[in-house]
Order: sequence, then structure tokens, then C-alpha cells
Amino acid sequence: MRYLHTMVRVTDIDQSLAFYRDLLGLKEVRRHESPQGRYTLIFLAAPEDEAAFHAHRAPAIELTYNWDPETYTGGRNFGHLAYEVDDIYATCQKLMDGGVTINRPPRDGRMAFVRSPDGISIELLQKGEAKAPAEPWASMPNTGSW
Repeated sequence: MRYLHTMVRVTDIDQSLAFYRDLLGLKEVRRHESPQGRYTLIFLAAPEDEAAFHAHRAPAIELTYNWDPETYTGGRNFGHLAYEVDDIYATCQKLMDGGVTINRPPRDGRMAFVRSPDGISIELLQKGEAKAPAEPWASMPNTGSW
């Protein structure tokens, strides 16, 4: 048995790709549209996992867009996705510059939480050792929930 992917339902493909691909830095590795089922599946992998995904050896996130509008609730009930990043401060700054709220800032130089446009909680973890505490992160309060 091996882990394959995590599926999250999204309400706007463009908005979701702007978050997951453009801001978070994931790569689109596969897309499937089903006119009969009235849905689109978009698989994204972390850059370091892209080649392994194509060899069926790395997990991905599957964004599921149902063509018929639905209201999704309970993003927090899902739990969270977690990604290791090379520079937690640079990643959080890029997300903030893109209009994303940092719900749990990386005050410890190690961990932060943000939310996708559909309310999915995303944990960001510093690769390797934690970075030294730095402003504005060290004194930034939590915002909302994650």
C-alpha cells in the first residue's frame, strides 16, 4: 500500500490554481475533464515530486471541480495539507504579497498555516532546521483559524 493523493473540492479553478500553482509553487502534472460526469480533475505535485509523480512514486493533490455549482463547508474538518518549503519567510511573504492571509505566522521560524480560496488549511514547514525568529513574523498575531 502507498499513499497516492489527497482530493479537495474547489469552487473556482482559476482562483485555486492562482493559489496552489502560482503562489504556493505546485506544478500541474495532469488534468482530466469528464463531460459525462461534469467534473474536472487537476493533479498538482510539489516541484521536487514532479518527476516521481510521473513515475507513479510520489503523492499529489487532486483538485476536483464539479461543473454544477455546490456549496462546500467544513474545510477545517478536513484537517490540513502540509508542504516542506526551502524558506518559510520568503514563502509566507510571497503568499502575503498575493493577498493570502497568514493565519498562523512562522513566529518560530519553522511552521505557518494559511488557507486556500476554498478554506482548506495548508501547513508550511521549514525544510531542515528552523530559521531564527525574525520580524515581522515574530510579533505577528494569529488571524482567524487554521
